[in-house]
Amino acid sequence: MSITIGSTDAGNTNIDTGHALLTEKKVRDQQELEGQMAIKLIEASSIDSVTTPPVGNSGHNINIKA
Repeated sequence: MSITIGSTDAGNTNIDTGHALLTEKKVRDQQELEGQMAIKLIEASSIDSVTTPPVGNSGHNINIKA
């Protein structure tokens, strides 16, 4: 059996189509995973409670004397 470039052989076409379908599935799975990660990130960054004021005075006093 020989395979030529530009062949219209059904076996060659099926292999190419199969690879395209597998690639498309991988792309879709990756997009779904990235979407789930984005949703988790958004949910984690939401502030459900009132933020508490900072405690202590670290950083509030600035020494301007050289």
